[in-house]
Amino acid sequence: MKMVRFSIFLTVLSGLLLLNRCSKSPAAPENEPVYTLPALHTESRWIMNDQGEKMLLRGVNIPGLEWDANESHVLQSFGIAVDEWGCNLLRIPLSQDRWYGHGPEQRDNGVRYRALVDELVERALDKEVYIWLELHWNNAGEWGQNIGQHKMPDSLSVLFWRDLAALYKNNPAVLFEIYNEPYNVSWEIWKHGGTVTEDVVVNGIATKLTYRTPGHQTLLDEIRATGANNLVIASGLDWGFDLSGIRSGYALDGENIVYDTHPYPWKNTNWDYYWGNTGDLLPLIVGEWGGDSGDEAYFKRLRDYMKARQFCWTAWCFHADAGPQMLENWNYTPTYFGAIVKLELSQ
Repeated sequence: MKMVRFSIFLTVLSGLLLLNRCSKSPAAPENEPVYTLPALHTESRWIMNDQGEKMLLRGVNIPGLEWDANESHVLQSFGIAVDEWGCNLLRIPLSQDRWYGHGPEQRDNGVRYRALVDELVERALDKEVYIWLELHWNNAGEWGQNIGQHKMPDSLSVLFWRDLAALYKNNPAVLFEIYNEPYNVSWEIWKHGGTVTEDVVVNGIATKLTYRTPGHQTLLDEIRATGANNLVIASGLDWGFDLSGIRSGYALDGENIVYDTHPYPWKNTNWDYYWGNTGDLLPLIVGEWGGDSGDEAYFKRLRDYMKARQFCWTAWCFHADAGPQMLENWNYTPTYFGAIVKLELSQ
């Protein structure tokens, strides 16, 4: 009789354990990362975190990885920008050639380059700040050729975004920018793609470079096809300055989209028309701004303009050898412009 009761007890216990396992909420896989940094999304014209707070993201651009896979200052600059300057957003320019190891200085198929980008993302998570990865240089559709800034992304940019988006999809620290500073194309090509022709000089000879661009909508769709819901940023025309077409039928289709403008001192007029009015309706970030010691009036006007509209921004650039410079040297002594940025970040 005792054996019967014990058998019944085991049967009931097994049933309870099975019921308990089946009634639990589905658990994340053991290798699924757990993040403490709040993820970002858009609501109306605002960038919000998943705690329902409006976010004011401000920081700097840390260039170098677009032109050199072995850029030696980027990790140190990242730490100083966060720990000493108070940035909560870092914009990192990338090269699609160097991502795959096609830079002339590379011999490892891009392994070290990708590891460096991954290290930056991990540091952003650790510091609980945001990192904005943007396609700055491409190649007009030929690996290892024509590496630099072009009018638009090219067919190989599709591969770059499939890889990068799949790698960092739904990582709360990571924002994606489709392409830096498109220029001299129509809004139709900007959004939907087409044939692009550029005047270039090859071996001292002027020639024409022609390639196909997929357009911003296709690249946005490729990013989303990976399952990535990260914020996606789109830079306007006229080297990133002009967002007027967004209000006249060329806004991208989708969610969690932010528009980027670059209002440098030589574009110091008609801000409302070219980008401010867009930012009053849709999420906007001033992705590049900066100048020299003679630009005091511009600095004051732009500072007040961004504050009044609560626009997010990243200043260009946190580098001692590229301008407009925020750094006098690699001791991170601020220039006149750098001191203005550092003061704004402290407030």
